[in-house]
Amino acid sequence: MSHRKIDEVTGVETTGHVWDGDISELNKPLPRWWLYTFYVSIVWAIGYWVVYPAWPTINGYTKGVLNYSQRDQVQQDIEAWKSGHAKYRSQIAEMSLADIRKNDELFQFSIAGGAALFGENCAGCHGRGAQGGIGYPNLNDDDWLWGGDLEKIHQTIAFGVRSGNPKAHDTAMPRFGVDKILDEAQIRDAANFVRSFSHLDVDQEAAKRGAQIFADNCAACHGDHGKGNQEMGAPNLTDAIWLYGNSQDAVMQSIRTGRGGAMPAWSERLDPVAVKMLTLYVYSLGGAQAEAASASAPAAGTDKPK
Repeated sequence: MSHRKIDEVTGVETTGHVWDGDISELNKPLPRWWLYTFYVSIVWAIGYWVVYPAWPTINGYTKGVLNYSQRDQVQQDIEAWKSGHAKYRSQIAEMSLADIRKNDELFQFSIAGGAALFGENCAGCHGRGAQGGIGYPNLNDDDWLWGGDLEKIHQTIAFGVRSGNPKAHDTAMPRFGVDKILDEAQIRDAANFVRSFSHLDVDQEAAKRGAQIFADNCAACHGDHGKGNQEMGAPNLTDAIWLYGNSQDAVMQSIRTGRGGAMPAWSERLDPVAVKMLTLYVYSLGGAQAEAASASAPAAGTDKPK
């Protein structure tokens, strides 16, 4: 049974619902501020439906009296960005890399754009910080396989390495083991000799035997003293930088298979301005030192594709 009454404690009328004989439900209204806020929200929602796109239709959606579109707004922002940077891109397109390098404003713009392009296209292999990894060169140092001045970096990025592009770096190390040029014992001896260039712990007797193997099969590219040759993409074997590692097994695997790493020709995927910006960004990571080094010793110092 239910009946309405005024609660003696609160002075509020009850709804008439009673539980357990003496528990009554109060009929207390919501605060007016809450109700007003609720009503305003309803009015606001109706106004929003009228002014902005809101309701889907069979062929699209209602445009609203303002005919506003977030997609159009984003496109306008993109066009404004392109318009604001068009003058820089046109200058980059027309100027040589050396001239861009001398223009601080253009150089900084190129580095900023190149960093974004690097993150999108190159970081997957070389790392977000261009630190490289096993099989992928570190671009922060001044040790370069194909040369580290602006033009050589540009050639490498634009046309790649063993990419299939006719202008790509395409020389490759023989697969001494796979093609049966050397047997496993000779490969082991040659690896000991190669590792001795970097003063690593080697089997001295094996290294002595490997010296002649190196002279007969490797010196034509790497040089008699293992200093390498950037014109042929042959790495310097005397420093402490090893692309595939300096362990006995790693060096033997390099001799055995030739490795044959590849890099895409980015001129086939990016526009010429983007390739220039990437070049200048990579150059800024260590290219200046590489350029100075190559001026005094053009054939020495390379990343190891071993």
